[in-house]
Amino acid sequence: MTLELFGDAGSLATPRVIRENLARGGFILRSADVLQPHVRCVGDWLEHWAATTPDALFLAERDDSAGWRRLSYGQVREQVGRIAQALLELRVDTAQPVVVLSDNSVDHALLALAAMHIGRAVCTVSSAYCRQTKDYSRIRTILDALRPGLVYASDPAVYGAGIRAATVKAPVVFSRDATVFTGALPFADLMAATETPAVLQAFEAIRPDHHAKYLLTSGSTGAPKVVINTHRMLTANQQQMAQVWPFLNRQRLNLLEWLPWSHTFGGNHNFNMALAHGGSIHVDEGRPVPGLIEKTVQNLREVKPNFYFNVPRGFDMLLPFLEGDEATARDVFRRLEAVFYAGAALPQSVWERLQGVARRVRTSPDVRPVWFTSSWGATETSPAVTSVHWRMDRAGCIGAPLPGIELKFVPIAGKLEMRVRGPTVFPGYRNAPELTAKAFDADGFYMIGDAGRLMDEQHPEQGVAFDGRVAEDFKLTTGTWVLVGTLRLRAISALSPLAADAVVTGHDREEVGLLIFPTLQAKELGAEMLAQRIRDGLLAMRASGRGSSEAPTRALVLVEPPNADAGEITDKGYLNQRAVLARRADDVMALYEPVANARVVRI
Repeated sequence: MTLELFGDAGSLATPRVIRENLARGGFILRSADVLQPHVRCVGDWLEHWAATTPDALFLAERDDSAGWRRLSYGQVREQVGRIAQALLELRVDTAQPVVVLSDNSVDHALLALAAMHIGRAVCTVSSAYCRQTKDYSRIRTILDALRPGLVYASDPAVYGAGIRAATVKAPVVFSRDATVFTGALPFADLMAATETPAVLQAFEAIRPDHHAKYLLTSGSTGAPKVVINTHRMLTANQQQMAQVWPFLNRQRLNLLEWLPWSHTFGGNHNFNMALAHGGSIHVDEGRPVPGLIEKTVQNLREVKPNFYFNVPRGFDMLLPFLEGDEATARDVFRRLEAVFYAGAALPQSVWERLQGVARRVRTSPDVRPVWFTSSWGATETSPAVTSVHWRMDRAGCIGAPLPGIELKFVPIAGKLEMRVRGPTVFPGYRNAPELTAKAFDADGFYMIGDAGRLMDEQHPEQGVAFDGRVAEDFKLTTGTWVLVGTLRLRAISALSPLAADAVVTGHDREEVGLLIFPTLQAKELGAEMLAQRIRDGLLAMRASGRGSSEAPTRALVLVEPPNADAGEITDKGYLNQRAVLARRADDVMALYEPVANARVVRI
């Protein structure tokens, strides 16, 4: 008999789903389980664990001079109290957020927790707006819209120019070299304050519907929308997850995290899951990009997490290291109980390769198989709406609705658009009543824009399959619909391990094509070999016997990776097909030019 997660037979809740058919077409799915009571605010979690397990590790980050900087729950609470006191003394107003411009770090976490502990909302802005550009117009627009009460960044050498461009009229704090930025405060000054009863008084005044965070949606033009996240949203979402994953109440998570806290996946789902259940978070300075993925591999080998969260591209970039070095694979999988992917659908080829590595290095009969799981949601839903809380044998399912959630399926343009209602859905966009009104239907469901379908029409408890964006699909000139989400996954699998991701082309044309974002393996091949391998993949797709709408006839390998700053990656972490097509219109034109082009592979 297969043991369950962490060896606990009751580690996963049995899925129980109720379906209600609607008179106007479509249906609603609900969990049969009622959402149980949850804590009042985010700070309640920190207070609880600081009191009950003060010596347990909470936060850690690599310090090149001393290995790892580690803080226990007791130490974090003590430092949060000091920083919270400093924020009160700086007179940071409750109507003005504390804005963080930097990547994940212990100082970042301490400041965010301190702000929320005294009822000040925190907004972490993607570091790309300062790090990956010399045009600071967007960060100026964002900061002007947020009107921060305090701005924090790690280093003025990286973030100072962006802050100056925005002419911020608030205290500015840096973790290092603050003296080089006129008027800035060193982060150490915040931690030098002495906590007074005013901190606890402000903490006790927090109510569930008070604003905890503002998160920015990604957008290719203009200012991103500012999504309000209340304390109720965040604490209810963790209670929902605890009900479908009971192991969370019995096993401490040990996480390694690179996923940016400016996005809801890393900043809400993962960070709050560790905090809510007394787990630990090691900050990973690595990234799924060349030159930084090696740091992630090193950290994985040292930390040996028992649960690993990532996006599909992250797993794809790890695979060469896991497949090519058995010692690395054994270290990574030594304590690993579960692999969680979200933000985009995981290609089946990546699933099978990960499973293959896990089976190869976990051969002892007393070692449990790694559990593969997923979820689905959005910035506006704090984030999880569905969760897989059973064992799957392949990729594709995004789970069943969580307790307290209503998931409505509305027929639109041949698909079923998913809409969400429940305690974890946002109250609106900050200072944008018209945008807020457009986000909800007449019944109060948030219109998320994603499509889904049941894995099994007769058994809704088997979960939902993600079916792409409602607005992504298009017709060829033949009148045939191209289902972009489905075709994208088939193409990535057919081109494995060469395609990290793919964009489907062909709107108002006769044939389907692909723009390919290459993997590291693809980049290591010569041009001729890569072209031949891609041609073989396209021929295999054609040989499967599917119609023209499912058989690309041409492909072009892109040089530049997806650009999040330009809106090519959505706030949920997957490719924005429309944004890529618009930004790379010249590549699309090259793909369909009648004359021969060395960059284009045709069959």
